[in-house]
Amino acid sequence: MPTQRTTGLFTFADWQERTISPDGVRPKLAHASVVNSFSGGIEAAGTTCEYTIAYVTEKTGTFTGMELLAGRLDGREGSFAVEERGSFAEDGSVRCEFEVVAGSGTGELTGLRGTGGFVARHGEPSVPYTFDYELA
Repeated sequence: MPTQRTTGLFTFADWQERTISPDGVRPKLAHASVVNSFSGGIEAAGTTCEYTIAYVTEKTGTFTGMELLAGRLDGREGSFAVEERGSFAEDGSVRCEFEVVAGSGTGELTGLRGTGGFVARHGEPSVPYTFDYELA
């Protein structure tokens, strides 16, 4: 199957963050448990997402994470995990790239491979994403 592109939006349903580094130590490390809801090509309500965040300043830094999406991808039912890596800037924008964890696709998404990304702008309630994928 050739590579396909799908797009849509996601929203943060919940964000629980806690500092995990000692007080006053820089860069500050934090952990966030996040719930997102995806619509469009990816339909997944209530995803499970875990981030580790390094704050270089109060407003800038980087993050890595894993997210489990269960629902539908362009009408195919199943679940898959993505590994995420990104950064956030002084203006509140967040840039992220993600890749499907090899072998994580289930159901009609077995054999899924793909990469995607998004740019979130501070204050926008929904974030547009793109996802390029193949099904083996």
